Amino acid sequence: GSIYEWVRYHRLHHAHFGTDCDPYNYRRGFLHAHLLTRLRQLSAHQLGLLEQVDVADLEADPVVMFQKKFYWLLYGVVFLLLPLNAPLEYWGDSVLSSVFVIGFLRYLVVLHAAWLVESGICVWGLKPGEKYPADSNIVFILAKTFWPHYHYLVPQDYKSGEYGTYDCGCTTAFIRVWAALGLATDLQTVDTATAQRALAEAARTHVSVSKALAEQIKKQRLPEGHYLKR
Repeated sequence: GSIYEWVRYHRLHHAHFGTDCDPYNYRRGFLHAHLLTRLRQLSAHQLGLLEQVDVADLEADPVVMFQKKFYWLLYGVVFLLLPLNAPLEYWGDSVLSSVFVIGFLRYLVVLHAAWLVESGICVWGLKPGEKYPADSNIVFILAKTFWPHYHYLVPQDYKSGEYGTYDCGCTTAFIRVWAALGLATDLQTVDTATAQRALAEAARTHVSVSKALAEQIKKQRLPEGHYLKR
């Protein structure tokens, strides 16, 4: 879908994470969070909550609104016609091969990679003793580092990348490029000292880690142009 719709749904997901109001509720298992939720309509209550999601910043963004308005035209040209044209014109592939590999197979891989944004916590964030199907799925022979939990604690950290990377993923690199060009502003992150103070505060006062982090982030002062420094 469009940037606009994706962000709306993802904000609803974060606002009601792990509850029945969350359309991608991981507590219902990997299959639900990854696939079944895409095949079902939102409940009336969820639709009401979706309408309450604040999207004023999106509606003020000309790039987001342009893509929303011309989504299907851009989809046909950028996602289908141009990719299919490359193997046909430059590599000498057959129409059938191009449609299968560049069309169906690529679309399938991209979809599942994108869906892992909401369902990945079932794979990498399982708590000891939980028995979701993905716990024994040999497809996911990956270390469970519990990295999704940080994403839900500090969703605004631009360094928190896809599939467990931090400060070195493709998404982070692109955000830095856009920021250097002036197309992205007010990049947020959490430095090590702030995270350490928050953990110490949570241990000392017994408040939740999320609350301690929120308080310490308010006191954090990031240097200007920090996103250009490694």
